[in-house]
Amino acid sequence: MERYTITSALPYTNGPIHIGHIAGAYLPADLFVRYLRLKGKDVVYICGSDEHGAAITLKAKQEGISPRDIVDKYHAIIKKAFKDFGISFDIYHRTSASLHHETAKGFFKVLHEKGAFVEKVSEQYFDPEHQMFLADRYIVGTCPKCQFEDAYGDQCERCGSTLSPRELVNPRSKLSGATPILKETKHWYLSLDKHQDWLGEWINKGTIGGDFQHDSKHWKRNVVGQCNSWLQDGLQPRSMTRDLDWGVDVPLEDAIGKKLYVWLDAPIGYISATRQWAEDNGKDWELYWKEQENSDANSKLIHFIGKDNIVFHCIIFPAILKTHGGYILPENVPANEFLNLEGEKISTSRNWAVWIHEYLEELPGKQDELRYVLGSILPENKDSEFTWKDYQTRINSELVAILGNFVNRVIVLSDKYFKGLITGVEGWEQEAASQAALAEIQAHVEKVEQSISTYRFRDAFTSFINIARVGNKYLTDQEPWKKWKKDKEAVPKILFTCLQIIGKLGILSKIFLPNTANKIAGLLQLTDNQFSWEDLSKDELVPAGHQIFSGKAKLLFEKIDDKLVEQQLEKLEASKRARLNVAPQKEETTFDDFQKMDIRIGTVLAATKVKKSKKLLKLTVDTGLDKRTIVSGVSEFFKPEDLIGKQIPVLINLKPRKIRGVVSQGMALFAEDSQGTLHLLTPEAEVDKGSSVN
Repeated sequence: MERYTITSALPYTNGPIHIGHIAGAYLPADLFVRYLRLKGKDVVYICGSDEHGAAITLKAKQEGISPRDIVDKYHAIIKKAFKDFGISFDIYHRTSASLHHETAKGFFKVLHEKGAFVEKVSEQYFDPEHQMFLADRYIVGTCPKCQFEDAYGDQCERCGSTLSPRELVNPRSKLSGATPILKETKHWYLSLDKHQDWLGEWINKGTIGGDFQHDSKHWKRNVVGQCNSWLQDGLQPRSMTRDLDWGVDVPLEDAIGKKLYVWLDAPIGYISATRQWAEDNGKDWELYWKEQENSDANSKLIHFIGKDNIVFHCIIFPAILKTHGGYILPENVPANEFLNLEGEKISTSRNWAVWIHEYLEELPGKQDELRYVLGSILPENKDSEFTWKDYQTRINSELVAILGNFVNRVIVLSDKYFKGLITGVEGWEQEAASQAALAEIQAHVEKVEQSISTYRFRDAFTSFINIARVGNKYLTDQEPWKKWKKDKEAVPKILFTCLQIIGKLGILSKIFLPNTANKIAGLLQLTDNQFSWEDLSKDELVPAGHQIFSGKAKLLFEKIDDKLVEQQLEKLEASKRARLNVAPQKEETTFDDFQKMDIRIGTVLAATKVKKSKKLLKLTVDTGLDKRTIVSGVSEFFKPEDLIGKQIPVLINLKPRKIRGVVSQGMALFAEDSQGTLHLLTPEAEVDKGSSVN
């Protein structure tokens, strides 16, 4: 029996999971695993919380609590969200577990004993205010490749480039905002340069030393392309330890206070999770990770990830596994691109996301609807976009109007004419229309298999819904409601054919729409686990004379109305307003009141600081009507010389008042952003002094 070890990227426990995570690494893996199980394969599906690294400690500092509090909080939220959504892990573990620490330290020791590391004393960034070395995620700066100003020290979230802190332009500490200084520290570097040749052969040809390892033609171009970019630049030694106070201890006497780098620690979490699963279930974990005496008996290791993790799973982790020895390497690493949301990149920090736990609370029972929509738009080869309007359209026009409508019509007609007990169907499979429909459906079943086995899940969803389309067309063309009056003997055969189609949809739904599979099994009054993949090739799944559901059947899916879409869009807009700190609209005013305001363009002739004030500047402004004094609280943002000669809008008919002993004869107008910073408002081109602002 073929054996499979399937992993999904371990999510960071520094926040909940959103639809971008699901579309990237979890739904594709879940579809593949459900397919393998339906085919009777020996498969273990592994995941767990990534609870170490700078992202965790940074979140803890932001919230003023301990890293342990952070990981416990978000581990519980994430684990429940996965379970409620229906991601079918065999185990969801965590890297803070003692078994993981033991496994990770054991790996490091073996690598160290084999001379895999180079000890280097180097200069690294140090926060002078917090008196600590800064791990990659504690440093932000301008990306040298796309000029994004908030790139992290290990990766740019805008362009996806993998970076090192020294590459950042204008680096600053995420903790204090200070410019970090360089200070010497010792770390252990994995000599990736020694793995350059075999990694290039393995990634591009699927061989090592000419020996077959995997079918490289099924690797995605984006995966191979990103790996080759690294290989072409030449692999360099990479530090596998960090100066942190949270994580797995480096198991060396001269490494007190140092922790394992998260990208050494986290992938080993797949192994420690498998060990825990095996211990809990009386299995041998080594069968799923270790090389067997007969290589044909090796498990097939497949990593499902997002594109930002490609390098770690295709270069660093394979180098670690091969150096250790005795471990299998990935058969494939089908990485997805990014999912965007309503025209913007999904962002945890900006709260621009559809959070899975919130979706399940607000739209209970609609897991399959979201699975279907996300599955239909998976970012397999390029970034894709989720919109609530598309969510509504796909559910209403496909799940409701095609799949749900077909099943409901058949159940209703079967109850109406036969009370759910259909007999008199001898020779039904010989009917030309039945044969044609079943043949077309079998072709779609084969396309589903071809697509899933080559990680083209969007195509698989298309073929799945096409089966329901064929069923709908067959039922409509056959018109049993008309034949009931003039050819009653044909009706049971037509409906019996339709029940076989529903049976096939029920089997495939176990992959695509697991909750729907249960509902279909209930309507057919068959157990959900009664059929396997092989049964899809059978014409007769529902036996003649079998009692199916009789009575008023509940619809498989409900329409999504405009109100729900509007509510979700407003929720996103509210998040954006909160992020931008946009003040709410003030009370309505009248046009007549607005007309009373006399705003002119004036030129600043002089500017000086007001004595005994940190914020006030005394401006002399030529308004075109006169030269007057205006006191403005802008010295935090502008030096006096920055304003001299500038044209600015001025409210000139504001009643004069004395401010710090100076009579102010108007108000200078500036723009204030969400951070409270003021910006000049100046005409695009110079205008006459005294020009009105309308």
